[in-house]
Parts: sequence; structure tokens; C-alpha cells
Amino acid sequence: MGMLEGWAGELLDLVLGQCCAGCGLGGAQVCAACSDALRRRARRCPARPGCPVTWAAWPYAGRCRDVLLAFKDRGRRGLADQLSGSLAAAVLSGSGAARHIRLVPVPGRAASVRRRGYDPVRLLAGATAARLREGMVDARATPILAYARRTRHQVGLGAAERRTNLSGAMRLRTGARGRFRTGSVVLVDDVLTTGSTLAEAARALGEGGVPVACAAVLAERE
Repeated sequence: MGMLEGWAGELLDLVLGQCCAGCGLGGAQVCAACSDALRRRARRCPARPGCPVTWAAWPYAGRCRDVLLAFKDRGRRGLADQLSGSLAAAVLSGSGAARHIRLVPVPGRAASVRRRGYDPVRLLAGATAARLREGMVDARATPILAYARRTRHQVGLGAAERRTNLSGAMRLRTGARGRFRTGSVVLVDDVLTTGSTLAEAARALGEGGVPVACAAVLAERE
């Protein structure tokens, strides 16, 4: 992303940040009522084929969904700090008493990253690692996954189509092997639907010698 694009994105985020991402009321990025809606106890998601044990901060519905979509698709990158608290709770629910956590974000598709001007999951992983460190957990975000080939957009695809679309699509980045000698590895993503994305990410990590302890997402689509 060029310098002008970066400035434009920050300016847009500043302007949009004057109204609530959940309900549209003025005065704050997320109003008090919507902030309360985001404060939920993380829950363990029902198993999906090939998917690691996954914890979600909230269901993909209501104000939670609206805030997430504002962050993901409406340029509200400044919401990463607000959302990091919810994802950190899901990470801690899944990783138990682990004091050394390595967050591996699911990579964004190149076309989507270009369109948005940023990678929401990677940005969120970094903010969540910082939030965990505030709680005295040794946490780092390590984006070591990449796409090995082009894939179709997942929206509108059924479960079987999603698995076929992503089969063998991810790989470890060059030089990533051997970087996880300590720490509990947690995959992170924004939304869990069929679990095909997390399953493929876990496969790529496992074949690269990086065992996955669990996964954490902001929202689960039921």
C-alpha cells in the first residue's frame, strides 16, 4: 500500500470513528451499549471436519456482526484495538494456562487485501497479541502462512465447495520452519463458518512441523 493510500485510510478511519460502528450513533467508535453487546463469554464451537478445536468470542449476529463488518469491510481499521479484547478472551479460553502464545493469523486473499488496503485478520492478530501482553502473557503474532495458489471467494460456496476450493491452497512462508520451539500455537481468524479455512491452515502448519493447539475467532456463523 502506498503512502497516499495509507494516509487516506487513516483519514477515513478518523472520520468514520466519530460514529458507532454498531448502531451509527455519534460520539464514539463503539458506543456504551454496543460495547456491552461485545462483552460475552467465549464459547467452544461445535466440531467441523478437519478443524482444530475453536473458540468464538460471539455469534455472527446483531451488533457484534455490525461492528465486525465495519472493521473488515468498511475501512474501520481503528476498531482493531476494541475487537482485540474479545479475541483475546477466546484465545485464553482455548489455550488454558499457556503463558507463551504464538498467534498465527489466517492469511487474507491477495485480491481482498488490495481492495481493502489492509489485512483485517493480520491487523487483529497484532492487536490481540499486544492485549495479551498487557495481561502478562508472552504473546506474539507471527504471520507465517501464505497462499500457494489462487482461490475463489468463499462467499456463496457450500461446505464441500469450500473444502475443494481451499484444499492444498496454503503453505508456510519461506524460513518459517523451526520458529516455534516454544509456545502454544493458536490460529486466529475473523469468522468461522464451515471450518474449511481453519482446517486448511492447520494442515499447512502441521505439515510444516508446527502443531496447532487450538483456534480462536471473533464470531461463529451458526
